[in-house]
Amino acid sequence: MRLDSEIVVLRDVEIQANLPPPDDFREAFFCFPSQKAIGRGQANWFDRPTIGVAGDIRRHSPVSTVTTASATREHRVTVRSLASRKRKAEPFTMLTAYDFTFARIFDEAGVDVLLVGDSLGNVVQGNDTTLPVTVDEVVYHTRLVARGVRRAMVVGDMPFGSYQVGPEDAVRTAIRLVKEGGAHAVKLEGGVDVADSVRRIVAAQIPVMGHVGLTPQSVNRMGGYRVQGRGDEGRVRVIEDALALEEAGAFAVVLEGIPENLGKEITQRLSIPTIGIGAGADCDAQVLVMHDLLGLND
Repeated sequence: MRLDSEIVVLRDVEIQANLPPPDDFREAFFCFPSQKAIGRGQANWFDRPTIGVAGDIRRHSPVSTVTTASATREHRVTVRSLASRKRKAEPFTMLTAYDFTFARIFDEAGVDVLLVGDSLGNVVQGNDTTLPVTVDEVVYHTRLVARGVRRAMVVGDMPFGSYQVGPEDAVRTAIRLVKEGGAHAVKLEGGVDVADSVRRIVAAQIPVMGHVGLTPQSVNRMGGYRVQGRGDEGRVRVIEDALALEEAGAFAVVLEGIPENLGKEITQRLSIPTIGIGAGADCDAQVLVMHDLLGLND
């Protein structure tokens, strides 16, 4: 629907609105035909509300107030806006957040994406790894963060054990993070091995952010937090994981703990945004744990 040079008819008043066409549908004009319009035979006073476009009055079904409310919040960071950033080579920012206060501070500062990471197991709970974190805990912290934002995208991390059993468990966890936590998207670790789960979650209309390279939930298999993607075999494995996530429908992928040149190569090969943490400066975005940003772990 184009809004440029639009004439909105509201009862007996015709209002000329020279508005630029938006990227997405943002406003719904509920209006009734004027007596002048009725005289031109273009509308019936007792018809449903109509929308007049470019001087013409067209019958238009009323728009849900719920749809309209969400449409007017298009200033929010969305999957589509991040994809647009990728196409335009415009970097964006991402931080972790775990409560209302910091979520509000980061949101007002213009941070684009807030991740409610399972890193809360380390920086909030004091654990050595993220493995003890539960779904209930992530849901709780996601709910706090969601309350504090007006613009940023909120991504809920799927903790260890919440999706490894299979796609059905993955979908259930993702639904909880969105329905109970208020997340706009979810994140999970892995590549080829979780591609089916990613497809199922995306099919449930939930955006998925992937995570490859150094995956903290695999700390025991890796024998510690070690850089991944070294050597030909390791390089190919990380690339295949990233490509598998893109093919499965992920809207973005975190690249953690990989060589800088590999981060650059994956960023160039993927059509979806890459978000680096220890993956070099050539990723489409960077993410930091808020405690590291603020120097609270020094």
